Amino acid sequence: MRIETDLKLGFKDVLIRPKRSTLKSRAQVNVEREFTFLHSKQKWHGVPIIAANMDTVGTFEIAAALAEYGLMTAIHKHYSLTAWNQFLSGHTDDIYQRIMVSTGTAQEDFSLMQKIIGKHPKLQFICIDVANGYAEAFVEFVKQVRDEFPDKTIVAGNVVTGEMVEELLLSGADIVKVGIGPGSVCTTRVKTGVGYPQLSAVIECADAAHGLGGRIISDGGCICAGDVSKAFGGGADFVMLGGMLAGHDESGGQLVHRDGQQFKLFYGMSSSTAMEKHAGGVAEYRASEGKTVEVPYRGPVEETVKDILGGVRSTCTYVGAGALKELTKRTTFIRVQEQENKTFT
Repeated sequence: MRIETDLKLGFKDVLIRPKRSTLKSRAQVNVEREFTFLHSKQKWHGVPIIAANMDTVGTFEIAAALAEYGLMTAIHKHYSLTAWNQFLSGHTDDIYQRIMVSTGTAQEDFSLMQKIIGKHPKLQFICIDVANGYAEAFVEFVKQVRDEFPDKTIVAGNVVTGEMVEELLLSGADIVKVGIGPGSVCTTRVKTGVGYPQLSAVIECADAAHGLGGRIISDGGCICAGDVSKAFGGGADFVMLGGMLAGHDESGGQLVHRDGQQFKLFYGMSSSTAMEKHAGGVAEYRASEGKTVEVPYRGPVEETVKDILGGVRSTCTYVGAGALKELTKRTTFIRVQEQENKTFT
């Protein structure tokens, strides 16, 4: 046993210090990025915000809506091949730059992914998603997927430390997903005592990834547009959102009516709700590591997207970054004990 005594920070622990700027308007800020990925050599251009691969967020409907703004969606892994065929038959080629095929490490997940990509070879992104990216079996699975799909851009995670980012990149991942326990419907930290404050995880993992030519996704912990900016400021190449995109028309989840108000169900993919739905229940050897909540119904996702992008553009104007790619170079974090005045809530 050992103890690390240096402080680790989450988004709530910091603000971004403003700097002199020559920008006259938020409209001048370019929030798009362009990457060429480490192993696949694929080029990508767009807004590097991703809807999480949860069945209450990462739906085909969300993907279509976000693609209009250049954002991405990691499609959840529970759609059938038939559903994929129907979705892709109704869209132009640009959609392939805006979606990821998600898979776990189980053989049935891998087989379905093979069928989907075999039927639709234009798909570019594979998202290999597990709760614990530290298992050697996961590393071996990443190598297997890279061998099977040498020209696809592979996302792998989740991890929170630099040495594991490096191992996954060296094993064939192009992008590593960073985050253990920060999500709004994740209870991993409560059930296991394991985790890492998200901002520090992003800073450390970005440093490791960029040294090898890889990229990272900050996955989880954002509750407002300012947190998205903090993730980018900390070095994240992409930011993945779950709760911020839940509760919309295009989101999954049952619509609930109560006392004249409308809500939508939102739950973690390790919750008992998700496991009852997709696996027949919680296995005897494990515990649920997610919760189920009711999110106020929020209408079309379009206004939320505009709000997030407007916030990020505004951040850039406060620090003089004319483009999103400049934000991390212009970011100085200051530690704080308060974020906002909550007199009126």
